[in-house]
Amino acid sequence: MLFVRTDGIIDTMVNAPLIVAGLLVVALTMPLQTSFSATRTLDLIINTDGSTHISSQIDVDSSNFELSLFGSSIDNFVVLGEDDTTLSRNIIADKAMIQTDGSSSIIVNYDIHDLISKEGRIWTFSFDSPVNYSLLMPENSVIVGMNVLPENMEQLDSQIKLDIPSGPAKIDYIFSTPVDIPAPTSESSFDSVTIGLIVGPIAAATVASVIIVKKRQSKPQLKTEVIQITKPTKDSPNPDTIFNLRPDMREDDKEIVKFISQNGGEVFESDLRKKFLQPRTTMWRAVKRLERLGIVEIYKKDLLNMVKLRNDLEEEN
Repeated sequence: MLFVRTDGIIDTMVNAPLIVAGLLVVALTMPLQTSFSATRTLDLIINTDGSTHISSQIDVDSSNFELSLFGSSIDNFVVLGEDDTTLSRNIIADKAMIQTDGSSSIIVNYDIHDLISKEGRIWTFSFDSPVNYSLLMPENSVIVGMNVLPENMEQLDSQIKLDIPSGPAKIDYIFSTPVDIPAPTSESSFDSVTIGLIVGPIAAATVASVIIVKKRQSKPQLKTEVIQITKPTKDSPNPDTIFNLRPDMREDDKEIVKFISQNGGEVFESDLRKKFLQPRTTMWRAVKRLERLGIVEIYKKDLLNMVKLRNDLEEEN
């Protein structure tokens, strides 16, 4: 007669579901750990050609990070690590696989052509953002309609800057040009541009008034103090002085230094791109190269990159 010991079989049958459940939990948590990310800042700039420049700072905790883009028509895609080095990436449709090389925070820059549509003279910006973001409208543009209430709106020279909450947003705008308004007649008619020029500023002023009232109701009144900022009296260094101190500079970098010097020692990065007809990625690398050489410093002004010749270049050598 054959005797079979059943104690071990029963224990195995009882513990097997627990083991399987544990393996499932581990399998489900592994993707979550490798795909964690948090968007720290998101800034959008609408260009006059209908494209939109997106700049975002993202905190990551994995070496292989998959980023969901806001469309599939992507140009000038650049990812910078914590030490301003360009990171490797592979774009497939609206996804980007990024090798973070140990960086816990990355900066992503790219141009996208999927957010703007045009019908007649009216351009429409449509965007559904998971986080709050800033939006800089094109130069000489007039907002003629929007379906979202911005948290803040301000006029920056010939551009409008909006702070928009998360969620879907739709903004209609046109480009204004100087026009001669004819004398009123009994049979006068207005085209869409004229209507936009009249309605746009009214709509913008209305939104701004609502924002101001909202802020006054939600925040206590604070006393403000005007602080006088004194500009440095020391002139920017002469290009020849810079070239003598940096004899190994590239010829194209020397032309950039000459242009900055001719314009008072500081210019917007966008002005450099227009002058030398270079894409954003190429010019950004050139500017960062000059910064590493200690020739220029980069800072933000009205959400745009300002490039300035350093006054202390000679003192450091």
